[in-house]
Amino acid sequence: MTQDQRFGLMTGMGAYFIWGFLPLYLALLRHIEPADFLAHRVLWSVPTGLLLVVLAGRWRDVMTILASRNALWLALASLLIGTNWLIFIWAVGQERVMEASLGYFINPLVNVAVAAIFLSEKLRRLQWVAVIIAAIAVTVETFALGRLPWVALALSATFASYGLIKRQLVVDSRVSFTVEVLFILPLAVLWIGVALFQGRNIVGNGGTDILLLLLAGPLTATPLLLFTLAARRLKFSTLGIMQYLGPSLQFGVALALGEMLTPVRTITFVLIWLAVILFSVDAIRFDRQQRKQRQSEALKATVKPAL
Repeated sequence: MTQDQRFGLMTGMGAYFIWGFLPLYLALLRHIEPADFLAHRVLWSVPTGLLLVVLAGRWRDVMTILASRNALWLALASLLIGTNWLIFIWAVGQERVMEASLGYFINPLVNVAVAAIFLSEKLRRLQWVAVIIAAIAVTVETFALGRLPWVALALSATFASYGLIKRQLVVDSRVSFTVEVLFILPLAVLWIGVALFQGRNIVGNGGTDILLLLLAGPLTATPLLLFTLAARRLKFSTLGIMQYLGPSLQFGVALALGEMLTPVRTITFVLIWLAVILFSVDAIRFDRQQRKQRQSEALKATVKPAL
């Protein structure tokens, strides 16, 4: 493993560790209403994003995107990711972290299904099997809960839709993040303004709570930046397997926070992990085939025809 790849591995693990343990941070602020916390998250993400953009010397890119057609797509992306954040915050407050982790487990499988439907990408055999097993797992969870696991489905659907939009746009992640939070900033400011006008307490108990709220911006932007650094240095298959570190940690955090793992829910997660294993095996095998094909083509290109 090269030094660049090791750096990519460390930054990738850093991103997923932050995302994985994020419920612990949110649990400290569960006494604050989810919408109030979301407003703070957006508000304090703006200076964080602007700082990243200025340090990278990409302020001109922000202005260019705001004046382009891509601005409309990023506005839609901002609404999707804002909805995703709100659902996740609410789920932590309602002690439904395990259901939220299920959503992020099935997210990659939802991504390939979305790609097949909207991008006309053909699924390979193991991908189909993994998607079907995940669907069975969701069905089992539905019977276990007596209702649709809407938290898991909503989180995976909003994030998959967000990813679909971002996949079509070639935009620097720091610039994209900043533009997205700028789009929903007016809603956040309006919400905070109305709360203050009504005399509601939106900063918790003061002191420690205020410091924790100020951390919302860096804790939102930092894993995204680390993930970008990793994505540029690691193979797709490696990154694909690493993405399950986040929900796996969330699953462990849910147990630490006192959520119960019932026998039926155990079956749900066994099925999901089986789907994850199949999906990962397929990704590794496909990546190896692609590398061999590229090496073969490069070798043919270097062989000079006989005179």
